[in-house]
Amino acid sequence: MAKTLVDCGNCGPDFNAIRQMVTSHFDASVLQTHGAEDTIELLKKRDVDLVTVNRKLDRDYTDGLDVIKQIKSDPDLAKVPVMLVTNYDEHQEVAMSEGAERGFGKLEIGSDKTIEQLKPYLVD
Repeated sequence: MAKTLVDCGNCGPDFNAIRQMVTSHFDASVLQTHGAEDTIELLKKRDVDLVTVNRKLDRDYTDGLDVIKQIKSDPDLAKVPVMLVTNYDEHQEVAMSEGAERGFGKLEIGSDKTIEQLKPYLVD
């Protein structure tokens, strides 16, 4: 069965790069959201296998970590795997301390390492 990844807060080109990476390596669809409100609304409406959140949301430059905190603090959503999209290891560490999985940076989109990181969530 096809998997679903929700990508939150990336600009058009970065969303398209993530979508291309995911759809070319996995039987998965990629949906775009822009902030905590629409991401949480979507997560409550449908099953999602993984959420990726940009470190700084494109729409208003708020901190993507706030999206992760809101997802992880909701008892109905806390088990949904979430990854932070950032090249900065220190931000990955903070996201993981909030319950996220280790994410990847934009410079790593399409790399073998990133594909391997995504497999547990996007392969049956």
